[in-house]
Amino acid sequence: MSLEWETVEELGLRKAFGKLADVFVAAGEQQRLAFADQVQDRILARPNGLSFDRDPAPLHVFATLACMPSTARVVALLTRAQLRTAWNSAVHDPEPLLRVLRARALPWLGELAVRLTERLPARGGGWWLTSALLLESGAVPPVTEGVVRGWLRDLLRPRGLVRHPPLATRLRDDPWLDLLLPAVFEIDGLGDAAAQQSWDTTADRDDPRPVLPLVVAELVAEGRLDRRRILAATVDRLARGDRTAALRPFVVQFDTLAPTVDELAGFLPELTRILAEAPPAVAGVAQRALLAVDAAGRLDLDTLIEASEGALRRPEKAFVKAQLTWLGKVAAREPGRAGEVLETAAAAFEHPALDIQDRALATIARHRTRLDTATTARLAQAATVLTGDVAARAAALFEPAPAATPSPVQAPPSSVPVARPPAGMPALPSPPPPAMFPPPITDVAELAEEIVAIVHDESAVRWERVLAGLVGLGATVARDDLAAALDPVLKRCSAQLWVGPLRHQAPAGFLGEVIQAVLRPDQRGPGWARMTEAVRAARDGGPVPANTPVLPTGPDGVLPLRVCEIAMNIAATPVPMLVSTPTHVDGNLDAETLFDRLCRAEADGWQPWQLDLEQALLRTPRTVAGDLAARAARLTSPAGHRFAAWITAGGLPDPISTRWEQRSGPTFRLSATSPFAPRRVLANLAPTAMRDLRLEPRLVTLTHPPEPDWFAREPTLAADLRTMVLPHHREVIAAWGLPRIAALADLDNRGEAGLLPLLATAGGPPGPAMSLAVAYGLGARHDTDRVAAVDAFLALAADSAPFAARLGADLGDLCGDGTVKLTRVVPGLGDAHAAGASAAVWELLTGAVPVLLAPAPRGLPDLLMLAAQVASAVGARQQIPGLAEVAHRGGGTRLVREAKRLHDALHC
Repeated sequence: MSLEWETVEELGLRKAFGKLADVFVAAGEQQRLAFADQVQDRILARPNGLSFDRDPAPLHVFATLACMPSTARVVALLTRAQLRTAWNSAVHDPEPLLRVLRARALPWLGELAVRLTERLPARGGGWWLTSALLLESGAVPPVTEGVVRGWLRDLLRPRGLVRHPPLATRLRDDPWLDLLLPAVFEIDGLGDAAAQQSWDTTADRDDPRPVLPLVVAELVAEGRLDRRRILAATVDRLARGDRTAALRPFVVQFDTLAPTVDELAGFLPELTRILAEAPPAVAGVAQRALLAVDAAGRLDLDTLIEASEGALRRPEKAFVKAQLTWLGKVAAREPGRAGEVLETAAAAFEHPALDIQDRALATIARHRTRLDTATTARLAQAATVLTGDVAARAAALFEPAPAATPSPVQAPPSSVPVARPPAGMPALPSPPPPAMFPPPITDVAELAEEIVAIVHDESAVRWERVLAGLVGLGATVARDDLAAALDPVLKRCSAQLWVGPLRHQAPAGFLGEVIQAVLRPDQRGPGWARMTEAVRAARDGGPVPANTPVLPTGPDGVLPLRVCEIAMNIAATPVPMLVSTPTHVDGNLDAETLFDRLCRAEADGWQPWQLDLEQALLRTPRTVAGDLAARAARLTSPAGHRFAAWITAGGLPDPISTRWEQRSGPTFRLSATSPFAPRRVLANLAPTAMRDLRLEPRLVTLTHPPEPDWFAREPTLAADLRTMVLPHHREVIAAWGLPRIAALADLDNRGEAGLLPLLATAGGPPGPAMSLAVAYGLGARHDTDRVAAVDAFLALAADSAPFAARLGADLGDLCGDGTVKLTRVVPGLGDAHAAGASAAVWELLTGAVPVLLAPAPRGLPDLLMLAAQVASAVGARQQIPGLAEVAHRGGGTRLVREAKRLHDALHC
């Protein structure tokens, strides 16, 4: 059968590779080489991208290996993007391809196998093909991450549907075992590959441990693998560190090998390093190993002291307590060096947890009589970092004994040591004033660059400069010059600068219509009809036609409406400038600047567009200085009259913000393990007085439904785009953004907390929405979001507006029933206390603790411990309702101990 593309293609697309191999073998080498150009032309003519219907890529891989004349041509074709993913599928059964290669008897097959193997991606794809070529040619693979990852994947999840031998058998007989297994330990990042379960009966479904370490230990036990080498590689891998999940298979390997004391004694430097630096689960392994060595009398005391210095500063309390217990036993065992051991234990005085400080002090107290004067003095100096009741007990412990006198009836001193007075609380610095707005865009090339930047990384400042630049340059620059710079932008970003049929259209799509209106006023853009229909629907309400974008209500909808207004008016009723461009980067518009712009408009005989003027008014401060109101009253234009009335009335009245509790319906309360919270607490808005703005009803009217929308996926604008709409009404912005911020805590979403610091530095009184937003932010799932909430808390604490008491009540309510996890909240409050906001933190705690004492959610002992620290720092002396009852409750639970600590701190 002659080699013809139609035949080859028909067999390849049907994946009849056995018959396809017959065709290539029967053709002979000369005919195969002559066919190579046709194969190459077909590959080069194929467009990029994957095809899921009769994909020709496996055929192309097979044909390339079957007829190309050199290594270079094979590598050049097989490493093309559209063929890389087909390496494995082309050799799911390697035998047909290997028959062709044997018939060709290629002298460069080994070189080809190595060069292809060197190009395996780090994720490991393509190993099935390259391993078949390596085995056929006898070549040795390079030891790279891609090779090792692919090898592991092939071992643990072998190809084909046939029943495979157990993993131990496959690993024992694998030709690459001795070459590649050491690399599993030597190359960082392979822990996830080593942790996969096997697809055969090797894996015990009831055993959650990774199966590879168990099989390696089995081969070690039978002598197939060298125990000393595997154990050393395991310890070395643990010492280098990684994510906890990536180190798990190596922890299992260490535990399964169960090293003896003699073996452990050879790894003391590595174990010491692991003890101080490794993730908790790994550090626990080192702690148990060093304890075993010490119990056998093989651990030098200097090594233990060195290891303990780092271990006692770790955040894991159970781990540190175990280390302190160990040091206490060593101090009793080595009385001659008890001072050194206890000075090491004093490093735990710097631990943030009071119960750890307690444990360290108790450890030292048990051996107080064995300490000389110099050691006691050093310990007393180390104890100066302690706070609260622990500091008082330390002062009593290290107080010098009274001098002996010959009089036997001398009465002991009656003074009782007291805790040191609280240090002066540092004043929180006020946030810096917002920066001035950048200068306007005066160059067409810069305008083009900023439009492209908006598509990829939008920001409020960039949007305002681009809109102002389009209006200003559109009125002053020749249209040909604008077209020369902006037409390439329309082409390059056509997918983003287009009003499509999406229901939620990004503002950049409307921006394309603005550019089209600037360049060709007599021609409508491709999305004009959709844009105008969207504006009509937003104005009139009612149903929205199909394929028409839905403009959001609230702050998110203001920018799209403004962009649409520019597109509709820039050619019909042009103006030389936008009056709403801010004077500061936070969106504030200086009232004097707006007055000057309106004076210019009157003098030149033009009127600002309606939404542009409304946005300008919403950005002016609530109060103006001097005689501006009197001067504004002398303006004669309609815009001037509106401005004068606006500043005289004090701007936009604050709407009424009220707490609104949503309850999950029965669909989301099917079981106790449901991922949905039982409720979500938001804020509704209702206007108090209207100022006759078209935008006003969209901003100050908000009524949430009775049930949460757990599946809301509406895209949102950048956070600063929302705050710039109403820079003096943070409560309004907070109310609209609250559902997405709440989802950071009750749905474990991420990313929306960047709004919180902007709101904290914005103007206007904080209300229920602002308090709830910070509360949900402090309980967010992800660290970056909680950090943003702490930043907002610090900014609010530096402000004069009261907020902490309301925030404490909200946290008590939300954490009491688990709507927000208290364990996530406590670290952020500790950070705020450490940053100097202790007074605000204490005010918050006095609102939260009484509410939380009855339900006692998980994390309450940590909150009480933090409260004791803060109370000591601020010198608080007051009653907390319900605290005494818990403190005097029987039992030795940690909740009772921490309640007693706080109670004592408040009454000492």
